[in-house]
Amino acid sequence: MPKPVIVVGHKNPDNDSICAAVGYACLKNQLAKRNGTDEAFVPARLGALPPESSWVLAENKMEEPRLISHVHTRISDVMTPDPISISMDASMLEAGRQLRKHNIRSLVVTDGEGRFRGLISTRAIAERYIAATDELDEESPASSMAVATSLIESLSQKVGELMFENVMQLEAEEVLHDVVDDIIASELREAVVLDEAGRAIGIVTRSDVATPPKRRVILVDHNEVRQAAAGIEEANVLEIIDHHRVADISTASPIKFINRPIGSSASIVALEFAEAGVDIPKDVAAVLLSAILTDTVILKSPTTTQVDRDLAEKLAVAAGVDVTEFGLSVFRARGGDADMPIEELVEADSKEFAVGDGTILIAQHETVDLSVVMDREEEIREHMRSIGKNKGYQTVVLMVTDILAEGTQLLAEGDRKVVNRAFGIDCTGEGGTWMPGVLSRKKQVAARILG
Repeated sequence: MPKPVIVVGHKNPDNDSICAAVGYACLKNQLAKRNGTDEAFVPARLGALPPESSWVLAENKMEEPRLISHVHTRISDVMTPDPISISMDASMLEAGRQLRKHNIRSLVVTDGEGRFRGLISTRAIAERYIAATDELDEESPASSMAVATSLIESLSQKVGELMFENVMQLEAEEVLHDVVDDIIASELREAVVLDEAGRAIGIVTRSDVATPPKRRVILVDHNEVRQAAAGIEEANVLEIIDHHRVADISTASPIKFINRPIGSSASIVALEFAEAGVDIPKDVAAVLLSAILTDTVILKSPTTTQVDRDLAEKLAVAAGVDVTEFGLSVFRARGGDADMPIEELVEADSKEFAVGDGTILIAQHETVDLSVVMDREEEIREHMRSIGKNKGYQTVVLMVTDILAEGTQLLAEGDRKVVNRAFGIDCTGEGGTWMPGVLSRKKQVAARILG
C-alpha cells in the first residue's frame, strides 16, 4: 500500500487553500509515478468547502478534498490491518495450525456473520494444555492416561469455548495518544479495531505503539501553528507552499519551503508544475485559475503581481476560458448574499492573528452587491459580537469587499482601538467605514494591524 502524504491548507479554508491542495497533490502524484516512489498524496481540508470551490470542482468533475479534523497519529496509522480470523465453531487444532502458519500470537474469532466475538491466542492454548496437567501423578499410569486423553480432547474443543472475550475495542480514527496507556495496561496488551458493522479491521499490540509513526503532511497557503491542523506539532511536515508571512511552524529537519510574495498559493503550485516539466491537466488548470482569481479579486488586489497575471492567462488558455468571465462566474458561485447563513457570511473566510497578548479575527466577504450585504448589518454585528465573546477574540474585523467598486466596507466589534489606530479612522458608527482600493486582507489590513 502506498505511503500516504496529506496535502492540506489552513483552518476555515478559502478557495486558494482548497485549490492549492488539490493542484499540488496532483503534481506530487504525477512526480511519484514518474519517479517510481511508493507514495500517495491526498488533498485534504480542515473545514467546509467554500461554495466557489464546490462549484469549480464539480464543474471539472474532480473529487472534493477529504475532510480531516487533525493530523495526530491515529489507531489506523499503527494497526496491523486485515487480521487473520477464525470461526467460533472451529477446533483448537485448526486455531493452532493457523497461528503457526501465519507466525502470529492471536486470531480474531468471529461469528457466523463475520462479527468480532473475541481473540484466541497462543497463550490461551498454552494455558489449556498446562491446566490439563494439573492432576498429573507421574507415578500413576491412569493419571498419565487421563491427562493424555484431556490433551487429545482439547484439540477438537471449539475455539469459542476458550477465546478471550474481554478485549479492548477501538475505532480506526481514534487518536493514539488518547488510548495508548489503556492498550499497554490491558490484560492482553493488545486491542482489536472494529468497523461500524462490528467486524475486525485491525489489531494493535504493545509493540505497535512503542514507537508510533508520525503522519506525513505538506502544508499549503499557511505556515502558522494557530491556522494549522490540530496535532501539527507531532506530525512530520515535509514541505510548505505559501505566500504569507513566515510564522512559527517548525520542523525537525530541513524541508522544501517555498514562500513567494505573489497573489496566491495556487500561483506557486502552477510554477511548480512548470519547474517539474509537468503539463497541467485542463481540470487542474481551471481549479488553480479559480484560486488565483479569488485571492487576487480577479487580478485587482494590490497583492497581484505580473507573475499572477501571466499565469492566469496561461491557465485560462489551458482551461479554455476567459479570465474575467470565468472569475465573475467563480464569485457568483458563492450564492446570494441575502440568503447566506450569517455564520457563513462572517466566518467562512476568516483568520486569527496574535496581537500582543490578545487574538483578533479578520474575516473577509467578497461580493458583487455590497448593498445586499450591508442590509444585514445589524445581524452581522450581532454575530461578530457573539463569536468575539464565545472565542475570546479581542477584536473581530469584517471586510465586506466590493469586487466591482474595488473597495471594502470595514466593520469592527470588540476593541476597535487597534483598528482605528492602524488606519487613522473612527470605525464605530453604523455602516462601518468605506475604504476605497482596499481589497487585500493580507497586505492592506492584517499587515497594518500587525505592524
